[in-house]
Amino acid sequence: MDRAKSTLEQWRIIQAVVDYGGYAQAAEKLNKSQSSLNHAVAKLQFQLGVQLLEVKGRKAYLTECGEVLLRRSRHITQSVNELELLANNLETGWEPTLTIAREIIYPMDDLVDVLSQFYPLSRGTRITIIDTVLTGTSELIIDEAVDIAICGGPPPKGHLAEPLVDINFNLVCHPEHPLAQFEVIEDDQTLAQHLQIVIKDTALGPNTDLGWLKAEQRWTVTNFHEAVVILKKGMGFCWIPEDIVHSLIEGGQLKKLNLKGSSKRKATLSMVIPNRDKQGPASELIESLIKTHHQIDSI
Repeated sequence: MDRAKSTLEQWRIIQAVVDYGGYAQAAEKLNKSQSSLNHAVAKLQFQLGVQLLEVKGRKAYLTECGEVLLRRSRHITQSVNELELLANNLETGWEPTLTIAREIIYPMDDLVDVLSQFYPLSRGTRITIIDTVLTGTSELIIDEAVDIAICGGPPPKGHLAEPLVDINFNLVCHPEHPLAQFEVIEDDQTLAQHLQIVIKDTALGPNTDLGWLKAEQRWTVTNFHEAVVILKKGMGFCWIPEDIVHSLIEGGQLKKLNLKGSSKRKATLSMVIPNRDKQGPASELIESLIKTHHQIDSI
């Protein structure tokens, strides 16, 4: 195998000379002598047989060839930096990847707010977010297939949960749907005569139906945004989180239904750490940020 003609250190030096506007400035930033930087760049150009920099006055400028090579060198040095960081993370127990299960009724805005705080401290940890529904969330917790889970309803047996937030649901349909003509829907039988839009449970194994599912006519979709598309076409009714449909109700695109004795429903979302013994520092940091976001005191 042929040996490389250049070193990472040489490319880092030339990057510094360009980024800081000259040899003197780069020498100060790198805490090296200006002559050592001049020597390193001159040697690199000699080894490659290509002029990378030309000095005009007191400032160094890239040649056309220098621009192409410097751009490529940044990818290489960045990759090496990430590799070294990953090695350090593995040595200290910092997780290189994390998977979060998010019950789809948990507002994505809240999770993004948390992860935006985590990102500058993440040390390159890659995050995977899995949208889950009902017993699908519990299944992932039981299988320890995720690092953090935000679930609706009680956690699986043997797992502790930290309550985070209550999510209110509205019963809605299109303003011209037959159900919209009722000021108050007196009983379940009236609903049962119409098409219900429901969200598919993401569990892989057998699951039990949760929620009001008495309608004989039922369409199942994978998320609430698909359900809203159907509702806006004048088809069916659905229980949907208030934060998703509030503006649509205010804008007259959907109608909130009043069901006697159950005009509004609520679900409590909780955070579960499937395996505390295996939890690493990155997961602990996200857990702490989620608690802070929801104004929960950490013990």
